[in-house]
Amino acid sequence: MSQKRDCYDVLGIARDASEDQVKKAYRKLAMKYHPDRNPGDKTAEEKFKEATECYEILSNAELRQRYDQFGWGAFERGNGRGGFGGAGHIDLEEAMRAFASAFGGGGGGGGFGGSFFESLFGGMGGGARDRDGRSRGSDLRYDLEIDFEEAAFGSQRELTLQVVEDCEACQGTGADGKSQRETCSACGGRGMVVNSNGFFQIRQPCPRCGGTGEIIRHPCRKCNGEGRAKVSRKINLTIPAGVDTGSRMRLSGKGEGGSRGGPPGDLFVVLHVREHELFSRDGLDVHCEVPIPFHIAALGGEVQIPTLRGDVPLKIPAGTQPGKVFTLRGLGLPNVRGTGTGDHVVAVAVEVPTNLHGNAADLLAAFGAAVKESNHPRLAAIRKKAAAFFSRKQTMDQTQGKS
Repeated sequence: MSQKRDCYDVLGIARDASEDQVKKAYRKLAMKYHPDRNPGDKTAEEKFKEATECYEILSNAELRQRYDQFGWGAFERGNGRGGFGGAGHIDLEEAMRAFASAFGGGGGGGGFGGSFFESLFGGMGGGARDRDGRSRGSDLRYDLEIDFEEAAFGSQRELTLQVVEDCEACQGTGADGKSQRETCSACGGRGMVVNSNGFFQIRQPCPRCGGTGEIIRHPCRKCNGEGRAKVSRKINLTIPAGVDTGSRMRLSGKGEGGSRGGPPGDLFVVLHVREHELFSRDGLDVHCEVPIPFHIAALGGEVQIPTLRGDVPLKIPAGTQPGKVFTLRGLGLPNVRGTGTGDHVVAVAVEVPTNLHGNAADLLAAFGAAVKESNHPRLAAIRKKAAAFFSRKQTMDQTQGKS
């Protein structure tokens, strides 16, 4: 007896599910376990093949009737009913073809478009062909590094891309001036052919016309009948203030040109902001560390703090300790959508003066002599904790008879 799971359980549907419900259930599983979405995952690959095999059976009225009557035994070899794969699953190549056929696409990637999986589920691939052989151009991704200043204030960039567009020589038709499109005799203009494999009927793009339903007797020499050619294109890009690493900008219609006069795809620009030597960011807040003179930390005063909008005065209270954080409201980064602004967060570091000579050194020595330990509360606290530690140690030594 076959150890395969019940097809209805695999797809998660009732036994009286309609054809549309079967297809929707399979599409959901295919999106989850497709090899393009799970590269190298053998478990996902097996689930994809299992779901595809079950879909091929339940979407075919004759096969479904046989399965409902005999179960998997209807397809075992040597039972007089024919077979397609024995006790094992269909192979991955056949599953991929069946998947592509089920949703009207081509088999896999290649050429100018992305993979079929990407085009079907809204990735970077091109769209499916329409009845006239037109298809939407592929979406493109462009990764752009920008400086911190550009992210903070916005900027203008000119991008140069190598893209595929309609061939100028044939205006995207793929044919030279004397040639006319003809209906493909292999598929009768349908663009798909059907091959039988046991009880399976596998639909796939016609190998002669590539799924367009037409052939060109005299293809364009410049593009070899593709209808598209690679060209260099300049694109002006406006980067808004407030963007961050990972921000994605979509430029509609700036991707690759469509096939046979189809609409162009979109361009997605993904931004990567370089680190700055002074400022860092946390969301819309800007952080920086600023050293302040020793005497200002002790006596209080005012220092100039560098911000995105220039130097800003900051009052330092007397007795400010290293690491003290001050927040300057509204001086951070703008929200890229134009609503709200972050803060400027300053951590102060007390800088000890170096290379002191003459009177400055003498004055500092006199200052040190005048200052008492009580003027350093943190140092006094440490002294107190250390004294307590050694007192407990002395008590332990006396208890244990140690000298």
